[in-house]
Amino acid sequence: MIAWILSFGLRLLTGAHGRWSGCAPEPVQRIYCVNHTSHLDFLLLWTALPGALRRTTRPVAAADYWNAGPVRRYLIHHVFRGVLVDRMGKLAQPLEPVFTALAQGESLIFFPEGTRGPGEGLLPLKSGIFHVARECPGVDLVPVWIDNSYRVMPKGVFFPIPLLCSMTFGAPLRLLGGEERDSFLLRLRIAMLELQPPQ
Repeated sequence: MIAWILSFGLRLLTGAHGRWSGCAPEPVQRIYCVNHTSHLDFLLLWTALPGALRRTTRPVAAADYWNAGPVRRYLIHHVFRGVLVDRMGKLAQPLEPVFTALAQGESLIFFPEGTRGPGEGLLPLKSGIFHVARECPGVDLVPVWIDNSYRVMPKGVFFPIPLLCSMTFGAPLRLLGGEERDSFLLRLRIAMLELQPPQ
């Protein structure tokens, strides 16, 4: 119920909607690779998915941020069923929760930059998504571009500003046989950047 209320309110505030330009919203397992400029990003993308897909799609999020405080902890664990990864180097295999969720058939919302960017363009992609693609070669990676979220909730702002947002879903890709990390990350980066709407 809380997730539905948040999603409905965000849709009213931003008109959040998906543009499926490279694939259709089909009930298949996917990793949505999304640019990251706001704490609203995973909720915006989740809102743009059809109801059936929302139930099987979980955000990958930073454990240090979302476990800091009872409200964040409740939201990420009980409302959005987040997959939390360790960014502080405490675990030998920080991506193990991601692999576990994928093995259970879940789809994921993944931010390859690893942290929030400035709004336009992309920060360098971290190697985590390469390791996920190599470990789970049968899962499609769908590049996604969220437009305008950094204006809806800029850094330091606690309440969203009513501005239109859209999510553009590109064509799925996978790690090619023998493809090196840098080549794969560049290919994914280009696929994401190509989804930006004309300025």
